[in-house]
Amino acid sequence: GDHLKVCSQGYTCCSQEMEEKYSQQSKHDFRNAVVELSNHLQTMFSSRYKKFDEFFKELLENAEKSLNDMFVRTYGRLYMQNSELFKDLFVELKRYYVGGNVNLEEMLNEFWARLLERMFRLVNPQYHFTDEYLECVSKYTEQLKPFGDVPRKLKLQVTRAFVAARTFAQGLAVARDVVSKVSAVNPTPQGTRALLKMMYCPYCRGLVSVKPCYNYCFNVMRGCLANQGDLDAEWNIFMDSMLLVAERLEGPFNIESVMDPIDVKISDAIMNMQENSMQVSQKVFQGCGQPKTLAQGRTARSVSESGFSARFRPYNPEERPTTAAGTSLDRLVTDVKEKLKQAKKFWSSLPGNICNDEKMSVGTVNENECWNGSAKSRYDFAVTGNGLASQVNNPEVEVDITKPDMVIRRQIMALRVMTNKLKNAYSGNDVDFIDIRRRVSVSRRGGGEESGSGCEPQQCSPEFEFNATEVTGNSNKSDKNVNTSAAARSGLSQAALLLSLLFLALQRQWR
Repeated sequence: GDHLKVCSQGYTCCSQEMEEKYSQQSKHDFRNAVVELSNHLQTMFSSRYKKFDEFFKELLENAEKSLNDMFVRTYGRLYMQNSELFKDLFVELKRYYVGGNVNLEEMLNEFWARLLERMFRLVNPQYHFTDEYLECVSKYTEQLKPFGDVPRKLKLQVTRAFVAARTFAQGLAVARDVVSKVSAVNPTPQGTRALLKMMYCPYCRGLVSVKPCYNYCFNVMRGCLANQGDLDAEWNIFMDSMLLVAERLEGPFNIESVMDPIDVKISDAIMNMQENSMQVSQKVFQGCGQPKTLAQGRTARSVSESGFSARFRPYNPEERPTTAAGTSLDRLVTDVKEKLKQAKKFWSSLPGNICNDEKMSVGTVNENECWNGSAKSRYDFAVTGNGLASQVNNPEVEVDITKPDMVIRRQIMALRVMTNKLKNAYSGNDVDFIDIRRRVSVSRRGGGEESGSGCEPQQCSPEFEFNATEVTGNSNKSDKNVNTSAAARSGLSQAALLLSLLFLALQRQWR
């Protein structure tokens, strides 16, 4: 056995070539053991990310279709000719969700300001308004509250619901990517020696049926997975943060309860503006000046041309789409919460789970009838702790604790950055994200080594930018049952006026 490099120098059945083949096989077996356990976790995160992403996107599509259908049935041609404002709203919401550079608060403020400009012209058809005058009108949105309390409540609900939804989906994607990167193990030369000694050196002694002792296997795996062990602390904090945001998705930040009735809420705001149009107009005239009057004939023709006298009628609950992607948010969250809890301590449990496989060790029984690294006998060394620093006393694997694995360090940083975003989403604070589509295309083009967060190493820092958006307060799912009594109060004459005057919006270019 003098020709062997790792296995016993005594009597042996192995040649040097056989030992080398066993060395390669031990690395293969080790990688397969890690991948087999990690694949289940990676697949779980991947499938849940796809399901949440599909759900959120379909929810937005359903909400847009619901609003379009309601307004077409209510306002007909006049709405269809002036639908760009509402389309723009959903375009921006979708762009925000996929990681676009959209400030939700500013975007929603702009939506209501543009809507006020158009509504103001419609309820005052006898006047001619310049672009400059309408710009002045929009400045009174906050002060006059022409749409009642709807804009404030909707901004609060939309902002925190979208922040939570986008951040949670991003978190699932980051978890998937981290598992993929960290599970691609490549044992060091010292680790490979230890694996060969544990798995196949007994073969060279003729002890083919003798499996490694459990604690012996444990020490070898702790040494070979030392860097993965260091991931565990940040991973567990990350899982806890995901669970906190999941609770928000179930409760006050439920995007489904916000988006489902958004058409009714916007319609209610329009009715509120119509009911208070005289008071709003008088205050605007005081602040912006008295506008010029249109010729009587032009005004009369504009009103008569509409020929439309429908009135606002919200959908019945059974007519409205209440689910997306064939499920509901509550069902998705309930499922993923259980998976997140199971995923905690995955990395610290990995060595033990590998050694629990009967192919890798004898388990906790037959402690005197196992391979201890040199003979069929009891293994007497204590099991070392988890993580890189603990391996200084590992009796089986020589580990350089001064040289951490940089790939895994980047994954730890990626988890830390994502955890900060989750904590802020939990509090209702918006955080800038890299566009998901850009991140995917970059990773596909770049290939090779990549951060588990999907961003470039120089971008993966604990710094993140606030959009200066903080939302507080409580939400109630009963908001879905919005009080639409404003429609009834407005009466046929007011609805007819609104619907007729919408036609005049075509006389002005969309801003």
